[in-house]
Amino acid sequence: MRQVSAFTQMTNGNKRLLLFDIDGTLVSTGGAGMRALKLVIEKRYGVQDDLHDVEIAGRTDSGIAASILKKYGVNGADENVSDFLDEYVRFLGQTISTTDGNILPGMSEILTRMKARPDRVLGLLTGNVKRGAELKLQHYGLWGFFEFGAFSDDHHDRNQLGGFARARAEEKHGHDFDAAQIDVIGDTGHDVACGRAFGARTVAIATGGWSREQLAAHKPDFLFDDLANVGEVMRVLGW
Repeated sequence: MRQVSAFTQMTNGNKRLLLFDIDGTLVSTGGAGMRALKLVIEKRYGVQDDLHDVEIAGRTDSGIAASILKKYGVNGADENVSDFLDEYVRFLGQTISTTDGNILPGMSEILTRMKARPDRVLGLLTGNVKRGAELKLQHYGLWGFFEFGAFSDDHHDRNQLGGFARARAEEKHGHDFDAAQIDVIGDTGHDVACGRAFGARTVAIATGGWSREQLAAHKPDFLFDDLANVGEVMRVLGW
C-alpha cells in the first residue's frame, strides 16, 4: 500500500471525485439481492438454488445473470440477460423491504460531510443495474447523496465502468479529473481492480464478503476494517 504521506499534500481547493460501491460498502441489504436472484430462479426453473457455484460479490448484475443463465442452459444473449434482470429488479423491490439491513459504519457521516463541500464530488461505481442501485439506496435514504454513477447497464465488465463514471463527472462539473484526483471505494478485490484499471486510488473496506487478508492480497492503496472512525479516515485519505 502507498504511504499515507504521499497524499497529505492535497488542499481543499482541489476537486476530488469519490466513487462508491454499494453492497458491502455503503450498505448491507441483509441478502436482499441474493433472495431476489433465488426467487427468479425458482419462478423460472422451479428449483431452489443456493447459488454456491456462482460468484456474486463484486461482480456486475449482468455478469451474474449471464452466469446463471449459462448454468441453466440458456443463451446469455443481451435480450435474455435483460429479461432476467427485469424480473430480478421486480423481486428486489419486494425483498429489500422485508429484509433486515443497515447503512455501514461511518458512511452516513462521511457522505453528509462530503456532500456539503464544493470540492468533493460523490458518484457511484457499482455492478448493480441502475434500477437496482436506486431501489437499494432509496430504501436506506442514501440515493440523494450521489450526482451520477456508472452501472452494470453501461458495461458487463466492471473494469470498464470507471471510464463512464469519470466522463459523467467531467461533463457535469466541467473539470478534467486526473486519476490522482479519483478514489474508488469498495469491499472486494474486484473494486480494487476496477479502480486500478483507470489509475484511481483504491480504498478497500473489509465490511463485505471479503476478509481483510483477502483484500490485502490485492494491494489496495488503503485498507480499513471499516470507516467508523470518520475523523481518522478523513485525515488518512485527505478528504
